[in-house]
Amino acid sequence: MRSTDSILARFAEEVGERGPVAVEGGRTRWDVGGSPADGTRLVTAPTGIVDYQPDEMTVTVRAGTSVAELNQTLAGRGQRTALPDRGGTVGGALVVGHNDMRSLGRGLLRTSLLQVRYVSAEGRIISSGGPTVKNVSGFDLPRLIVGSLGTLGLVAEVILRTNPIPATSQWLVSTDADPQVVADTALAPAAVLWDGSTTWVELEGHGADVDAERRRLDTVGTFTEAATTDGAHRAADELPVPVPEHRWSLAPADIAGFADRAPGLGIGRFLAAVGLGLVFADQPQPLRPVPAEIQVVADRLKENFDPTGRLNPGRDPGRK
Repeated sequence: MRSTDSILARFAEEVGERGPVAVEGGRTRWDVGGSPADGTRLVTAPTGIVDYQPDEMTVTVRAGTSVAELNQTLAGRGQRTALPDRGGTVGGALVVGHNDMRSLGRGLLRTSLLQVRYVSAEGRIISSGGPTVKNVSGFDLPRLIVGSLGTLGLVAEVILRTNPIPATSQWLVSTDADPQVVADTALAPAAVLWDGSTTWVELEGHGADVDAERRRLDTVGTFTEAATTDGAHRAADELPVPVPEHRWSLAPADIAGFADRAPGLGIGRFLAAVGLGLVFADQPQPLRPVPAEIQVVADRLKENFDPTGRLNPGRDPGRK
């Protein structure tokens, strides 16, 4: 048995076959979808980067590894992943399923997860997916695990797709450009952010391509290079504007009218990622009823994956 298999086997043994159990990571999104029920036993996922293939643009990493550690390793070879770096673990970021606000350039979590190895409710190690799409057959469990809050399986190890860190990254800011027009005009923006009055756009690529994109944007608004809020030079991987605390999920088409509705919602400041349907606001999003047909599917999945309800009791992906 390979070393990594021994480590995952010990993790599966710790999870066991009975009793409520949940994985404790960095607790950075601990209350998303509800907190674990009283009496839930907490376990810790294994850590470590198992294998990194820069030429193949894949990395195998255990779920308890911090996103910061993974990012540091990949940056040494000029690469990154779609994982948002908010101080948590790789497994935590995946099961919460919140995409980075720059996902237009970095990719979505569900498409970046190529393979998952998790511990089932029966205490068995289950593998699904593969390092390349051509090797995958059967059900696409990796995409199902993303955003499941650990209610379908406890993630132990994953293979992630990596992508190159662009040679040039530049944030531009405008107070007169329509954010949707900006998103439609730029060929491949890494991000388009909007707070109801100001638009920020991140351009990435080779220097000549970024310059060409900037000239294209100059036809739809007046843009200047963005700085940090204190006027200092902005670090390469730093957002140009503070992000409010609470995440909202909307249909991408609803973003355009969000500023008009925001005062009536009493949410305070907000920052929207145009094209993603992702908004961060000062106040939490009201709970929305899950459509009955979706709830039926969710209940059936839970029944099949965790018939006794022992995995992360108290947490509900429908409440994210």
